[in-house]
Amino acid sequence: MTAVRQSLLAEYLGSALLTALVIGSGIAAQRLSPNDVGLELVENAAATAAGLYAIILMFGPASGGHFNPVVSLADASFGGISWRTALAYIPAQIAGCISGALLANAMFAIGAASISTHHRASPAHLVGEVVATTGLIVLIFALARTRRATATPAAVGAYIGAAYWFTSSTSFANPAISVGRIFSDTFAGIAPASVPAFVIAQLLGGLAAVAIVRTLYPGVTPADAAQVILPHDSDGRMRLARPASEEPSLP
Repeated sequence: MTAVRQSLLAEYLGSALLTALVIGSGIAAQRLSPNDVGLELVENAAATAAGLYAIILMFGPASGGHFNPVVSLADASFGGISWRTALAYIPAQIAGCISGALLANAMFAIGAASISTHHRASPAHLVGEVVATTGLIVLIFALARTRRATATPAAVGAYIGAAYWFTSSTSFANPAISVGRIFSDTFAGIAPASVPAFVIAQLLGGLAAVAIVRTLYPGVTPADAAQVILPHDSDGRMRLARPASEEPSLP
């Protein structure tokens, strides 16, 4: 299998497992703590934060561990991956998220074709999505720019876990998972009619984050961006450690 195909497979599998984690823990929370929405959210957020950390470590070395079209597009804008790779990642991420939703439904004996009826696209929720996505992208690139990429998996998990609580939308912050969560009429689902507005809000958050990163951390180079989320080359594969004398020069 070529390096590019391995990267695409890693993005597909990571996105699938992430969505199965979010939806599956939401279903489990509903069943374990019925009629207690606050406790359900605690359980869902804790599982998501810890699981996201593990999933980035699991699949990140093969692709950079994006699992999110906004991360891929932002990374391409800074030269961390090629635009061709970013555009190839997006269908893999969306397909993975849909597959993960169906997997979660199957694990909990819910109809595979379950379509969510949970409408979320209020103005407050959309503001929440802009904020959640902006914060996520700024966090990732701040760590990359300051060469603290080893902290990124834990930091991303912690941020998403916290953003479940401080944003009104419970922090989707990811267009691919927004699409995937259509396919589960559960605690974690989202109605199809709400998704376009969520995706637009997330893309706006990504644009705002890129502007903030360029302002606060001017001079972000492709080498800096190649630390997102785990160090990688332009095709998404992990950059292995090597002596400084052997490092290739940037184009």
